[in-house]
Order: sequence, then C-alpha cells, then structure tokens
Amino acid sequence: MTRSLIVEADGGSRGNPGPAAYGAVVRDAVTGAVLAELAEYLGVVSNNVAEYRGAIAGLEHAFQIDPQATVEMRLDSKLIVEQMSGRWQIKHPDMRDLARRARAVYPPGQVTYTWVPRERNKHADSLVNEMIDGALAGNDARIARLDGAPSEDVTAEDIVGSIDVERSRAVVSEQAAGAPAPNVMVGWADLGAPTVTVLARHGATALSLEKRFSGRGGFDAPLSPLGEGQARALAAEIALRGDIDRIVASPLLRTRQTAQHVADRVGLTVEVEDGFAECGFGEWDGHTFADVRERWPVELEEWLASTSVAPPGGESFESCRDRVLSARLRVVERFPGERVLVVAHVTPIKVLVSEAVGAPLTSVYRMELPPCSLSTLAWFPDGNASMFSFAEAAHLREVAAPHGT
Repeated sequence: MTRSLIVEADGGSRGNPGPAAYGAVVRDAVTGAVLAELAEYLGVVSNNVAEYRGAIAGLEHAFQIDPQATVEMRLDSKLIVEQMSGRWQIKHPDMRDLARRARAVYPPGQVTYTWVPRERNKHADSLVNEMIDGALAGNDARIARLDGAPSEDVTAEDIVGSIDVERSRAVVSEQAAGAPAPNVMVGWADLGAPTVTVLARHGATALSLEKRFSGRGGFDAPLSPLGEGQARALAAEIALRGDIDRIVASPLLRTRQTAQHVADRVGLTVEVEDGFAECGFGEWDGHTFADVRERWPVELEEWLASTSVAPPGGESFESCRDRVLSARLRVVERFPGERVLVVAHVTPIKVLVSEAVGAPLTSVYRMELPPCSLSTLAWFPDGNASMFSFAEAAHLREVAAPHGT
C-alpha cells in the first residue's frame, strides 16, 4: 500500500528581507508521528524565499523517506499554495526557480498543496524562530532531527538534539499551550477581569490627508493642524469617559503627539511600545496608491493577493502582525485587568481587531478607521477576547477628515 506523508513547512524573515530561516516537519499521515524536524538559517532573504526553501527541504526529506509516497504539503502561505497548485502565475524569476526545484522533487500528481491557518502551522513556525534566534546569538547551524537522531551535519549541539519520548511530550504540551481558547458566550460566562485595550488611531498628517503611504521606516510625519484638532477632540472624549488607567503609544511622532494631548488632559504619562508602529511600506512610503500602481504594478498585485508579500524594502502584513501581537501580549502581561489606551495606526489596530474576533488576516483589506477613532477590545485571562466597539467617531463631528483618510 502506498505510504502517505504530511510536510508542514514555514519560513520567515525579520525585516523582509532580513535575517531568515525555514522550518519543516515531516509526519506519517496515518499516525501523525513526527519523522523529521528540519531548519536552516538562510542569511538575509525575503519571507517568500524562506517559505519556498522550507517547502523544498520538507519535500526532499520526504522523498528520502519514501520516493513512492503521496505527500500533502501544508503551508500558511496562500501565495505559495496557489502558485504551486497552478492557480496563480509566478512572475518573479527567483520564485519561478524555487517553484521548479519544488516540483522536481516528486513526479507530477504525488504532491498536493493545502493552505492552513498560521495557528495550525506552529510546529514549523517554532523551528523558524528557534533557528533565527540561534543564528543571531552566534550559533550559525542547521537543525536536522531525523527519525529520532540528529544527522551528521548538525553543528550546534546546544540547539539540536534527538527526538525522544520526553521531547515528544514537551511538543504536545507546547502545542496545547498555544491552542486557541475554547469558544464561550462572552458576556454570559465569568471569564475573569480582562485587560481592555481602547485603540485610538492617531490624528491626521499631511501625508494621510493626501492618501500617501506612511509607514515605519519612512518620513516620521507630525500631526497636521487638522490632526491636532482631532487629538484634542479625542482627549476630551477620553476625559469624559474617565476610565483609562494607562496610555501606551507607538514610537512614531504622530502617535506620540496624539497620546500626549490625552495625557495632558487626564494626568497620565505616555509609555512607548515599539511593536505598535505602523507597517513598513519600504519604497512605497510617501507615494499615493496611484503612484504605486503605475511604478510597481506587479509588486502591488502580489501585495494585494497575499498577506505574506511585502512592498519592496518593506514589511508584509504577516510580519507586522507578529510584532503587533507580541506587543499586545506584553501590554496584557504588564497591565492585567486594567484599561489601556493604545494610540497606534491603521494596520496595527486592524490586526488586533482581526485577532480578537478570530477573523483571517485578509480582513485588514476590508476595514476603515478614521483618524482619532476608537475601537475597544477585551482580552480575558483564559485566552478569549471580545470586541466592544469599532471605529467610534462621534466625538470627531467638528473635526472630521475627508472620507478614507
């Protein structure tokens, strides 16, 4: 009988392009047993390159196990799944070369590609982070845990080790710890005191009024006169509600200026959290959407098609999500049970809303947030979350910006 294998693969870079690695897990499809864990540090490459390299490594090892096997490749990159399944064109020459390598491992028809949510690809993702962390700490190594024993080409004994019963139990525990919280009827069950994040977008800048990309790493735009008025209106609203314990802001100037208006009004200090900075738009920064469509048509199409794709020199929505959710976790751990005003940007706020309601990351394409609008999310101790409001803007009647800015 033909054997069936599952390959779970992932790749990532911190910066996109930036320090990058891939991770791959090969399993027996019937028993679910882990047959191999593979990872390698790749130097400075893009997310897409790292993800393709993970798929190739997993396929090549599956072929070593059984060249006759049928293989299900599972990735959380929709771009690669669609490209390798033949439904999307591969326009970038580097991606075409990597796709050819992947297709050459097994004969046509033996491999199928399945997209899975990121939370169902945590094993491969953990290998990516383990590899990058090790490399940045000076341990430039590969991970190759093969059928219970490390391969001969492993070079960092403190990072790699054999798969044994105790490790298998640890992996199960790690997976259980990262599992999503069970569904409950929020508001009907006693889930404990939540940490509430009241999310405020900053006031308008000259760039936002002209609908220009303005992200992390670009020009650090200050508030415009209209934005200053919006920030004062936000401060008056927060003071009227009278229920904020902390103020946290992105490190960018426009968010710190907006947060300071509130802090001066309510008598609190502003704490800066780098993880809440706007997504990096790289070479697109300062350009309008029409400019980008004219100068980077292929790159824009790929960016709109996949949250794993970054603008040239910028940051993908997936990379942005990872740091925003890490920042959220730090806030929740530091301020349990408190109400925290988080002054941030369009993308981080959308990411937090999608996380709270369990929506896919692609939902960021379908939300609009006026400057200085308010969205309120509750994060409960058991891992559940709830949205109380989204894009409240009644307090901005006298200082509303043009639609969509």
